[in-house]
Amino acid sequence: MTWFETSRTSEAVVTADRAAVWDVLVDPAAIADLTPLVERIEVDGEHWRWQLQTIPGLGVSIAPAFTVRLVTDEPHRIEFVHDPPEGRRERSGVEGVYLLDEVDQGTHLKIDLTVRVDLPLPRLTKPAVTTSMQGVLASMGKGFSSALLERLGAQQLDA
Repeated sequence: MTWFETSRTSEAVVTADRAAVWDVLVDPAAIADLTPLVERIEVDGEHWRWQLQTIPGLGVSIAPAFTVRLVTDEPHRIEFVHDPPEGRRERSGVEGVYLLDEVDQGTHLKIDLTVRVDLPLPRLTKPAVTTSMQGVLASMGKGFSSALLERLGAQQLDA
Protein backbone atom coordinates (compact mmCIF):
# COMPACT_ATOMS: atom_id res chain seq x y z
CA MET A 1 0.00 0.00 0.00
CA THR A 2 1.16 3.51 -0.82
CA TRP A 3 -0.15 6.90 0.30
CA PHE A 4 -0.94 9.38 -2.47
CA GLU A 5 -1.76 13.03 -1.84
CA THR A 6 -2.95 16.08 -3.74
CA SER A 7 -4.06 19.57 -2.77
CA ARG A 8 -6.31 22.16 -4.33
CA THR A 9 -6.98 25.81 -3.59
CA SER A 10 -9.79 27.82 -5.10
CA GLU A 11 -11.27 31.20 -4.37
CA ALA A 12 -13.96 33.48 -5.69
CA VAL A 13 -16.39 36.15 -4.67
CA VAL A 14 -19.89 34.76 -4.24
CA THR A 15 -22.68 37.32 -4.61
CA ALA A 16 -24.41 36.12 -1.45
CA ASP A 17 -24.42 37.20 2.17
CA ARG A 18 -21.64 35.64 4.26
CA ALA A 19 -24.16 34.25 6.78
CA ALA A 20 -26.02 32.44 3.99
CA VAL A 21 -22.78 30.93 2.64
CA TRP A 22 -21.75 29.94 6.18
CA ASP A 23 -25.09 28.24 6.85
CA VAL A 24 -24.67 26.01 3.79
CA LEU A 25 -21.03 25.14 4.56
CA VAL A 26 -21.83 23.94 8.11
CA ASP A 27 -24.87 21.90 7.02
CA PRO A 28 -23.77 18.29 6.35
CA ALA A 29 -26.98 17.44 4.48
CA ALA A 30 -26.49 20.43 2.18
CA ILE A 31 -22.81 19.61 1.61
CA ALA A 32 -23.66 15.99 0.77
CA ASP A 33 -26.40 17.14 -1.60
CA LEU A 34 -24.21 19.71 -3.34
CA THR A 35 -20.98 17.72 -3.71
CA PRO A 36 -20.62 15.26 -6.60
CA LEU A 37 -19.60 11.71 -5.64
CA VAL A 38 -20.65 12.16 -1.99
CA GLU A 39 -23.05 9.39 -1.03
CA ARG A 40 -23.74 10.64 2.50
CA ILE A 41 -22.32 12.43 5.52
CA GLU A 42 -23.08 11.10 9.00
CA VAL A 43 -22.65 13.46 11.95
CA ASP A 44 -21.55 12.64 15.49
CA GLY A 45 -21.07 15.90 17.37
CA GLU A 46 -18.25 17.84 15.73
CA HIS A 47 -17.26 14.79 13.65
CA TRP A 48 -18.52 14.24 10.11
CA ARG A 49 -18.03 10.81 8.51
CA TRP A 50 -18.03 11.11 4.74
CA GLN A 51 -18.89 8.19 2.47
CA LEU A 52 -18.10 8.72 -1.21
CA GLN A 53 -19.38 6.75 -4.15
CA THR A 54 -17.04 4.36 -5.93
CA ILE A 55 -14.38 6.22 -7.89
CA PRO A 56 -12.69 4.20 -10.64
CA GLY A 57 -9.22 4.98 -11.89
CA LEU A 58 -5.97 3.35 -12.99
CA GLY A 59 -7.37 -0.15 -12.63
CA VAL A 60 -8.41 0.41 -9.00
CA SER A 61 -11.88 1.35 -7.81
CA ILE A 62 -12.26 2.81 -4.34
CA ALA A 63 -15.17 4.11 -2.27
CA PRO A 64 -13.38 6.44 0.13
CA ALA A 65 -14.73 6.98 3.63
CA PHE A 66 -13.13 9.33 6.12
CA THR A 67 -13.89 11.23 9.30
CA VAL A 68 -13.19 14.90 9.86
CA ARG A 69 -13.57 17.05 12.95
CA LEU A 70 -14.92 20.54 12.30
CA VAL A 71 -13.32 23.47 14.07
CA THR A 72 -15.15 26.72 13.46
CA ASP A 73 -14.52 30.38 14.09
CA GLU A 74 -17.86 31.85 13.04
CA PRO A 75 -18.31 33.62 10.67
CA HIS A 76 -14.79 33.54 9.20
CA ARG A 77 -13.26 30.05 9.27
CA ILE A 78 -14.36 26.43 9.02
CA GLU A 79 -11.49 23.99 9.40
CA PHE A 80 -11.77 20.25 8.98
CA VAL A 81 -9.11 17.94 10.33
CA HIS A 82 -8.82 14.22 9.57
CA ASP A 83 -9.76 12.61 12.88
CA PRO A 84 -10.79 8.94 12.63
CA PRO A 85 -12.49 7.30 15.60
CA GLU A 86 -10.11 5.85 18.17
CA GLY A 87 -8.78 2.48 17.11
CA ARG A 88 -9.96 2.84 13.49
CA ARG A 89 -7.52 3.20 10.61
CA GLU A 90 -8.93 5.03 7.62
CA ARG A 91 -7.33 4.59 4.21
CA SER A 92 -8.38 8.03 3.02
CA GLY A 93 -8.50 11.44 4.60
CA VAL A 94 -9.24 15.06 3.83
CA GLU A 95 -8.06 18.19 5.61
CA GLY A 96 -8.75 21.76 4.73
CA VAL A 97 -10.31 25.07 5.46
CA TYR A 98 -13.03 27.39 4.19
CA LEU A 99 -12.26 31.09 4.70
CA LEU A 100 -15.12 33.57 4.39
CA ASP A 101 -14.64 37.33 4.24
CA GLU A 102 -17.32 39.93 3.70
CA VAL A 103 -16.71 42.12 0.64
CA ASP A 104 -18.79 44.76 -1.16
CA GLN A 105 -20.10 42.28 -3.74
CA GLY A 106 -20.93 39.51 -1.21
CA THR A 107 -18.54 36.93 0.24
CA HIS A 108 -14.95 36.18 -0.66
CA LEU A 109 -14.72 32.39 -0.27
CA LYS A 110 -11.39 30.58 -0.28
CA ILE A 111 -11.19 26.80 -0.07
CA ASP A 112 -7.97 24.86 0.60
CA LEU A 113 -8.16 21.03 0.52
CA THR A 114 -5.65 18.22 0.84
CA VAL A 115 -6.77 14.69 -0.02
CA ARG A 116 -4.83 11.53 0.90
CA VAL A 117 -5.56 7.93 -0.09
CA ASP A 118 -3.77 4.67 0.63
CA LEU A 119 -3.91 2.50 -2.50
CA PRO A 120 -2.60 -0.93 -3.47
CA LEU A 121 -0.37 0.58 -6.13
CA PRO A 122 3.41 0.95 -6.36
CA ARG A 123 5.07 4.31 -5.67
CA LEU A 124 6.18 4.58 -9.29
CA THR A 125 2.54 5.21 -10.25
CA LYS A 126 2.53 8.43 -8.19
CA PRO A 127 2.47 10.84 -11.18
CA ALA A 128 -0.47 9.06 -12.82
CA VAL A 129 -2.38 8.62 -9.54
CA THR A 130 -1.83 12.24 -8.54
CA THR A 131 -3.02 13.45 -11.94
CA SER A 132 -6.12 11.28 -11.64
CA MET A 133 -6.79 12.53 -8.11
CA GLN A 134 -6.42 16.15 -9.25
CA GLY A 135 -8.93 15.53 -12.03
CA VAL A 136 -11.48 14.00 -9.67
CA LEU A 137 -10.98 16.80 -7.13
CA ALA A 138 -11.35 19.47 -9.85
CA SER A 139 -14.54 17.86 -11.13
CA MET A 140 -16.00 17.61 -7.64
CA GLY A 141 -15.05 21.23 -6.96
CA LYS A 142 -16.65 22.49 -10.16
CA GLY A 143 -19.85 20.57 -9.45
CA PHE A 144 -19.92 21.80 -5.84
CA SER A 145 -19.34 25.40 -6.93
CA SER A 146 -22.19 25.31 -9.46
CA ALA A 147 -24.57 23.66 -7.01
CA LEU A 148 -23.62 26.11 -4.22
CA LEU A 149 -24.28 29.10 -6.45
CA GLU A 150 -27.62 27.66 -7.53
CA ARG A 151 -28.61 26.92 -3.91
CA LEU A 152 -27.72 30.48 -2.89
CA GLY A 153 -29.23 32.10 -5.98
CA ALA A 154 -25.84 33.76 -6.44
CA GLN A 155 -23.19 34.36 -9.05
CA GLN A 156 -19.44 33.88 -8.94
CA LEU A 157 -17.08 36.78 -9.52
CA ASP A 158 -13.31 36.51 -9.90
CA ALA A 159 -11.52 36.98 -6.58
